[in-house]
Amino acid sequence: MRVPDANRLPGVQSLRGPLSCLNEARYGIVWGVVGAARSCFEAALEYSLTRQQFGKPIASFQLTQAKLADMAAGVNQGYLLALRLGQLKDAGEITTEQISMGKRQNVRMAREVAATARGVLGANGVTLEYPVMRHANNLESVFTYEGTDEIHTLSVGKALTGISAFT
Repeated sequence: MRVPDANRLPGVQSLRGPLSCLNEARYGIVWGVVGAARSCFEAALEYSLTRQQFGKPIASFQLTQAKLADMAAGVNQGYLLALRLGQLKDAGEITTEQISMGKRQNVRMAREVAATARGVLGANGVTLEYPVMRHANNLESVFTYEGTDEIHTLSVGKALTGISAFT
């Protein structure tokens, strides 16, 4: 019986095999961060409807409503981006650069939603009573693993210009 070389994937002749694994992980991140952002948004919405200030819920204030509207738009845009990438993936038409764009954009959106939600919750935003800080911390790690924001930016830039900034 022949023992496979532990340094190789069976049948893989280039970096295409390992990189395809990265693409799958990055695609999963595109969806996962939408869930984290949605959780942060929902926590902020519920909190703003129940937290009273000056005798009325903070959801009644213009700045809070603007924050809620921005978070809702971000979460929905992220969902639609992930959905479209899923459609392309199912059709076998997705590219590495599209996955990079999705990861880059959705992680950025989710970090912004988490930060905004933390602000809506005030000092409660850093407690373990609400999920916001846990998601914010996780999103900071997602920002750098499976390719940093900068690497995905350069990947998208190369796709747009045809010029590699890596060399």
